[in-house]
Amino acid sequence: MNLEKLKQAESVFLRRYPGGFAHPDMLAMGKKHKVEQLVEFARAHFGKNAFRRSPDLLDSLQKLVSRSSMVSVFEKTRFRNMLKSTPPHELDPLVMALRERLHGNSEKGFDRLVKVLDKHALAKWPLVSVVPAYFRPHDEVFIKPTTVKGVVNCFELEAPDYVSRPDWRFYASYRDHIQSMKQAVDPVLAPSNAAFSGFLMMTMDKV
Repeated sequence: MNLEKLKQAESVFLRRYPGGFAHPDMLAMGKKHKVEQLVEFARAHFGKNAFRRSPDLLDSLQKLVSRSSMVSVFEKTRFRNMLKSTPPHELDPLVMALRERLHGNSEKGFDRLVKVLDKHALAKWPLVSVVPAYFRPHDEVFIKPTTVKGVVNCFELEAPDYVSRPDWRFYASYRDHIQSMKQAVDPVLAPSNAAFSGFLMMTMDKV
């Protein structure tokens, strides 16, 4: 990690937005993206007991993906169409993979989720990472390829090579870097990992 660049980014951001994400402009942006509502929705609908009811769980999954501003319209549409066109019993592996990801062995769940979505040509980083990012906003990270590749290059992170097909080694390494970087800056820049990633995205072309 290039700490000097990170501190420069911190300075740039706090000059523009004193108070970090408590600044009125940042609070308004948070409301626009409905971050708090989606975190509450994820925690209410993806707890361990929710996975006993697959139809309800799939409905919640579709709603979360469709409401997230982090997932592209193209991916939302393809994901929704896949859920609608696939017989419910064939979606059980998707439910079980997500359950494993959130409430079991994270790595195993991640890999299972990728394999299930790959069968529908939907193994994309945003779709694989979106639910955990809302469910555990301080621990998990959302992977938006363009942003993540820019952050890795700008801040010189020593991560495994980025690959377009979601890969646990890259994910876990990038997540660890985000946690380390958060510790090096003012906490007002990291009310959540998504917010911290937003800070990095907004400043990496200015350092």
